[in-house]
Amino acid sequence: MRSITTVALSAALLGSASLLPASAQESFDSTQKQAIETIVRDYLIANPEVLVEAMSALQAKQDEQQKTAQASVIESARDQLTSAPEGMVFGNPDGDVTITEFFDYNCGYCKQALADMTALLEEDDQIRFVVKEFPILGVGSLEASRVAMAVRDLAPEKYRGFHEALLERRGSADKAAALGVAEELGVDPAKIEEKLAASANMKALQDIQTLASDLRINGTPTYVIGDEVLQARVGLEGLKAVVGSMRACGKVECS
Repeated sequence: MRSITTVALSAALLGSASLLPASAQESFDSTQKQAIETIVRDYLIANPEVLVEAMSALQAKQDEQQKTAQASVIESARDQLTSAPEGMVFGNPDGDVTITEFFDYNCGYCKQALADMTALLEEDDQIRFVVKEFPILGVGSLEASRVAMAVRDLAPEKYRGFHEALLERRGSADKAAALGVAEELGVDPAKIEEKLAASANMKALQDIQTLASDLRINGTPTYVIGDEVLQARVGLEGLKAVVGSMRACGKVECS
């Protein structure tokens, strides 16, 4: 009975003897398997906190595995992550800390995060901030990003102004809204339409989508700093803390 109890306890977090390795299952007859399942059931009913502990441990393990996988992608795609065409690097182009943000013009949190970025760049003149158009919230978002990238090509010096104005604008972002912002900034809508008709920048957007997929990014705003991916709006203080850690130890969080 000692061996049954040992194996049963080892299998407790799996839920039943049927989930044991095949080699272990072959070691028990039907009566023993039923005994294991009874022990498991009784143990979990008596100690339900074990399930919470197991789920927490599983989540921690999965998070660590994801961080490891993301760090590998970041290392291999470092240039793609930290470089950007003229106009899409804000702050100090030679700054000592680079922050890359994936954003969507229709993302409410991205609109709030704009203030975080602006304040950070005003306070710290050594930040290099790279923005990546990542339209994942529908057709309107894709339209807005395509117009944005046309603005970047036609007038890179006006891209940041466009970026900020469209994020600050109330209501949904789509082609009409983006063209309106571009025109207000003095970029000819007719020239933008020419680029859109020629499917300009679609490959660039597809490349960003592929990079985001490789990094397992599925929401906005998402920041890539150092070797880590932060999938949330972390706020101004959060960004400042990360920047401080990067300067102190080269990591998002110093041990």
